[in-house]
Amino acid sequence: MGTFESRPRFLLSAFLMNTSSHILGGMWRHPEAQQHQFNELGLWVDLAKKLEEAKFDSLFFADVVGLYGDHEGGWASHVRKGLQVPSHDPLVLLSALAASTKDIGLAMTSSVIQAHPFQFARQISTLDHLSQGRVAWNIVTSVLENAHRNFGSQELVGHDDRYGWAEEYVDAAYKLWEGSWEDDALLADKISGVYADPAKVNKINHRGEYYSIDGPHLALPSAQRTPFLFQAGSSPRGSQFAATHAEATFLFAPHAQYVAKKNAQLIENLAAAGRKREDIKVFAGLSFVVGSTEAEAKALEAEYDEYLDLNAIIAHIGGGIGVDLGGLELDTPIGEIQTEGAQGVLEAARASVPGGNPTLRDLAYYRAKAQQLVGTPEQIVDELERWQDAGVDGLNVMNHVLPGSYDNFIEGVLPELRRRGLAQAKYAQGSLRNKVSGRGDYLPADHPAAKHRGAFSNNSAAATEKAVQPQL
Repeated sequence: MGTFESRPRFLLSAFLMNTSSHILGGMWRHPEAQQHQFNELGLWVDLAKKLEEAKFDSLFFADVVGLYGDHEGGWASHVRKGLQVPSHDPLVLLSALAASTKDIGLAMTSSVIQAHPFQFARQISTLDHLSQGRVAWNIVTSVLENAHRNFGSQELVGHDDRYGWAEEYVDAAYKLWEGSWEDDALLADKISGVYADPAKVNKINHRGEYYSIDGPHLALPSAQRTPFLFQAGSSPRGSQFAATHAEATFLFAPHAQYVAKKNAQLIENLAAAGRKREDIKVFAGLSFVVGSTEAEAKALEAEYDEYLDLNAIIAHIGGGIGVDLGGLELDTPIGEIQTEGAQGVLEAARASVPGGNPTLRDLAYYRAKAQQLVGTPEQIVDELERWQDAGVDGLNVMNHVLPGSYDNFIEGVLPELRRRGLAQAKYAQGSLRNKVSGRGDYLPADHPAAKHRGAFSNNSAAATEKAVQPQL
């Protein structure tokens, strides 16, 4: 056995979605693929148990709350190809998986447009209780115009305006999670008959541009209070938001050099927000095709390529950036597209080819192949070390087929990662936050949420009690 320089371990997350066609369009048709059975609980329970046995840090569920933008003039192709439609609610699914697992983190995507922060905060606290502190929230603003129309808007809200909305949303949620109930408010004293101390349960009286919330938070504080915070935007404004709020950020990166560029931008934004690089983990979305020999890996890659649907992948990307790319030849350059959609996705796609003007084929290649590592376990981990040197702390492992892609990773890559000390062999104690950061269950004192602790004592239930007049 060779010796290896000391490196931090990789955080490992499985990138999933409660749908049949997530990132790699067409792969649901593969004979071994089971993702078309996404509506069956058994598929997810078996996968979650398998990933927990392998000591993955989390299941990371993407989500959408609307259709992707038109392709070929409408949305019929989305239905025909199953492009994230139908798609089921990850929050409900994670409630079931909380009962089927013990240690693995349960990360879910929820947009600021889809649930009022009062209701969302209550749901998250409930799930964090049921899972004993294993919940993570991937904060998104929704790039899909149809999603915004589904929740009452007439059009897609502008890119930077969406982040302004998100700033208020998370602040209102922080107030509920961190400021409404003090740590020792719950008494449940059967002798005195006092269930909770009225002096330590507070309304938040939030008044903002988007929301008016009195409170108090109806749920008890959970193990983490605020869930572990992911953020998936990679535009300049998204990176700024992540630097202010997130504990982990997720990149679609076409190569390690792009990661290094985004890492440098993140470090600048963290400094501006009064935070340090160690306060946030950077995850890269990558897929893996592993073989005992290079030839075996290439053969499996060729097999997968037979089922890739490039037009579905183009529809996915075009729909996300708000441009109908249907009906064009694959070698058509995309030019200087300006969009209110997923700007980070477009930036990464431009960075994936020399000259920064990719064709449609390049776009599909970027999504399907540029983030795919193919080879023997040793070759793949050698490459992963280069990604780590560029600034990657964790892997959001994308799949071609369920559950086979994770079997391939667990049986192939994971033993080599462990041989080099790059993957955990057991879980740490405590909440997901503590398992990932080792800093305890709650957000640190320098996080923006922490300012709300103890800030609302003047709004306590006790403050509303009338003084009892003495009996004469």
